[in-house]
Amino acid sequence: MVGAGAPAPLENANPLIYRRSGERPVTAREEDDELPDSIDDREIFDILLAHLIRSINDPEHPLTLEELNVVEQVRVKVNDAESTVSVAFTPTIPHCSMATLIGLSIKVKLIRSLPERFKVDVHITPGTHASEHAVNKQLADKERVAAALENSHLLEVVNQCLSARS
Repeated sequence: MVGAGAPAPLENANPLIYRRSGERPVTAREEDDELPDSIDDREIFDILLAHLIRSINDPEHPLTLEELNVVEQVRVKVNDAESTVSVAFTPTIPHCSMATLIGLSIKVKLIRSLPERFKVDVHITPGTHASEHAVNKQLADKERVAAALENSHLLEVVNQCLSARS
């Protein structure tokens, strides 16, 4: 039994840690102000503003979601012409109690960073979590997401996940 004031034990005390992928070099086409900027999978994963989803912090560990392999570029789908972004994420364990918080953090980061024209879909990679359907339903419900972000404590936790670690 954990005593009062003692930190709760970690659900996944020894997660696998993965190597971060390298930075994408900026091309001449991307630097040309005369050409329209399209948004692609890698930009969502990597470059847009100050590193979008790859640099989001895990709520339990001093590691990023990329380092824990929770997010990977191959699970990011962008259709710039239709203004849609879809991100599948994989919790480190099938019963991760932080899955909704992780999904909410990804969704908030994208909503804050992308032009308003984009429809953002964040969901658990199929077959990787025991409560996949329930978590996906919460993340897809605009009213639930808005209500969650009105909770000052929850918003503070999301902002901690989104802040840069030193």
